[in-house]
Amino acid sequence: MSKAPPNVVLHVADVFKNFGGLKALSDIDLQIVEGQTHAIIGPNGAGKSTLLNVIIGQLPPTSGAVIFEGAMLTGLPPHKINQLGISRVFQTPEIFADLSVLYNVMAPAFARRDGAFRIDMFNAVQDQSDIREEAETLLREFGLSDRRDDHAGALSRGDKRRLELAMCLIQRPRLLLLDEPTAGMSRHDTNTTIDLLKAIKQRGMTIVIIEHDMHVVFSLADQISVLAQGRFIASGLPQEVKDDPRVKEAYLGVPAE
Repeated sequence: MSKAPPNVVLHVADVFKNFGGLKALSDIDLQIVEGQTHAIIGPNGAGKSTLLNVIIGQLPPTSGAVIFEGAMLTGLPPHKINQLGISRVFQTPEIFADLSVLYNVMAPAFARRDGAFRIDMFNAVQDQSDIREEAETLLREFGLSDRRDDHAGALSRGDKRRLELAMCLIQRPRLLLLDEPTAGMSRHDTNTTIDLLKAIKQRGMTIVIIEHDMHVVFSLADQISVLAQGRFIASGLPQEVKDDPRVKEAYLGVPAE
């Protein structure tokens, strides 16, 4: 019996992105399969973050389309794309530094429910037992329960990253985009984050990750695509990509045959 074809949840189709005369992305075709972790790697300036910005609507493509679960994302603002089920973790943790850790996790749940952040969203917080319970469950899973009442700005970089991941998951996304999630971390915090992302994947989450640390990439990725000068030069299983001479040339300057 033949296997069912993989379910492609995100398709970046023939995307080009120009900044004046600079071609940041050229002829990008990327398919992300449901339940997989797909890493996008490449040298600095290859266009990786630009690609994520196109996917989430922060940058419009010059041409081409981005399709998520059959819905056209091209032309939608970032908050609409988020509401469709895509969450992004930025390279620098994006948290509410002056709010408590617990309120940081609760805030995106209010936005998910109401469609936008409201100035008065915490006024009736005692009545929001469902959101509070969901947030406290995530804090326990992410090892942050003992910091629930602390200001989020006082957390270490590793704990801020865990907090931001909890803030994403309470939105119940179906696709998680991670931009350098271990940048600036110690090896201990990096390994903790790897274990956390493996646990998130076990929930059935589809993940796209940009990462320079190859230890992280090969610990997590089911598929790897390599960008160089705005174009994909290789894509496939981790070992296939690792052995590809074009990848060695892009990273090490070793000429491909």
